Amino acid sequence: MIQFEILIAIIIFAFVSSITPGPNNIMLLASGTNYGFKKTIPHLFGILIGFSFLLLSIGSGLSQIFDLFPISKLILKISCGIYLTYLSFKIATATTFKNDIKKKSKPFTIKQAALFQWVNPKAWIMAMSAISVYAPNHEFSTILIITVAFVLINIPCQCLWTYAGERLSYILNNQYRLKIFNYIMAGLLMLTLLEILIITI
Repeated sequence: MIQFEILIAIIIFAFVSSITPGPNNIMLLASGTNYGFKKTIPHLFGILIGFSFLLLSIGSGLSQIFDLFPISKLILKISCGIYLTYLSFKIATATTFKNDIKKKSKPFTIKQAALFQWVNPKAWIMAMSAISVYAPNHEFSTILIITVAFVLINIPCQCLWTYAGERLSYILNNQYRLKIFNYIMAGLLMLTLLEILIITI
């Protein structure tokens, strides 16, 4: 049975890593602004599903692949960099007319958001750190507790970022402001590429 002090530490770690800026939160902020909270809900669920599966997989020994095949670490970093660059471009060039957004642009689906976790550098850092610190023996019961803790903490954190984006849409109520906002979000997303340079998985 996991100790109470360890459980509190897991919860604190989950909160700090979930509430701070990263690719997921930046994209949720942008999605909330461009599409609203309701249409971003599938994106929210996708993150929860994808990250939970990533945590369980790493806890079950997936990380050992990096020891067996060191080149896989470089492949992962390159994949993360390419996809984040692509997403940044998509955000920067997003249609800013509200009516056109409904016709041409769509928020992430559950599947897209879930798959994104596998090329999200912060997701890998969070998952690897959580398992290595709190479940070094890879006990399934502890891994499951960590996963549940992250899910319960992630929900309000992600909702807060999405809601903040929706509220921003009332301020960014013209094409110029929304375009500038999308440029800023794209730039912030590109800054998260720095995580790839220091990632230690």
